[in-house]
Amino acid sequence: MWRPVIYTWQTNTFIMSAKKATSKKSAPTRAGIITAYMGYVLEHGETPKSVYKFSKDLGMTEVEFYGFFASFDGLRQEIWNTFFDEAMKLAHKNENYDTFSNQEKMLTFFFTFFELLTANRSYVLYALQEQRDMMKNLSQLKGLRHRVKEFASGLINDKNAEKQLRILKQPVAVFSEGAWLQTLFIVKYWMADNSPNFEKTDVVIEKSVRAIFDVFETTPLESVIDFGKFLWKEKMN
Repeated sequence: MWRPVIYTWQTNTFIMSAKKATSKKSAPTRAGIITAYMGYVLEHGETPKSVYKFSKDLGMTEVEFYGFFASFDGLRQEIWNTFFDEAMKLAHKNENYDTFSNQEKMLTFFFTFFELLTANRSYVLYALQEQRDMMKNLSQLKGLRHRVKEFASGLINDKNAEKQLRILKQPVAVFSEGAWLQTLFIVKYWMADNSPNFEKTDVVIEKSVRAIFDVFETTPLESVIDFGKFLWKEKMN
């Protein structure tokens, strides 16, 4: 299985104690508030009751909180945005990233993104399972959806530029939305994955990315069948 060498990274990027995240003697920061919120959720098993109480516990005012986030909903969205932005930042640290094919760039993103999710798995599972209403879950993923689609659109536009005939060019909107649905599918699979080191999720990432790029190249049959067989085997087991 192709796997990029991405970075050396400590898994405690986000999770730390609230005391370390936001000190009463220091000015609040966006990253500190995010870290403190995630720490609160994990330690208490619930979201903060109010911005006022949460801010007070961190030694800051509501006004200071609102200087970074308009609400807890906005904060939750920003956590997912940060996962994406950090994954892209780490992927670009690979000195060979610019020479990767579009398929390798997408693989690099997904592998990096899911390593970040795994490092923060307890929070991610809570965030996605707390609200059983799918529409509420998707609302916190608005920014992530926009970023994934924008990233995929860039890859598709690059590939379309290589095609001489207009009839061979693929619709950017369709394939970028497909990349987003693919992301949701992999997240759902990862949430239920019980394999060591989430190895089966890695297989799903590789096969699904290969399948979607083969569809883009209009030669999908072999990889789509291969991916379908893998999912059928998993379902039967």
